Amino acid sequence: MPDDGTDRAVVKTYVPEYQKSEWKAHADDLGMSQSEFVRTMVQAGRRGFDLGSAEPPEGGSNPRGDGLEDAVLDILAEDPLSWDELVERLAGDFEDRLDDALGDLQDENRVRYSGRHGGYVLVEANDGE
Repeated sequence: MPDDGTDRAVVKTYVPEYQKSEWKAHADDLGMSQSEFVRTMVQAGRRGFDLGSAEPPEGGSNPRGDGLEDAVLDILAEDPLSWDELVERLAGDFEDRLDDALGDLQDENRVRYSGRHGGYVLVEANDGE
């Protein structure tokens, strides 16, 4: 199989605990895994924060990668898990992110829960309910 530069490899780094906590919080705010966040930071640093070019890097690879793949790798780096355990961990992470997103949208008065409609609805400018 020819080496086309798309094979993945593990890279590890050690940072102070406070730094990891800050990066994790920032990654969570952006809806990214820790791997995705660090990879994006490194890519941005290597480009020197040159935002002038909208062209993707050579090879067309996405520096953010696949969020689900990154989440699986992060989870499995901690412990081996069965299929059902993986699904449970990934679903739990998604539920937490969805709960946070809905809370933020409700705080911004963009979404609300409507018993009449049986779920969450968009808030209209002239919404009197």
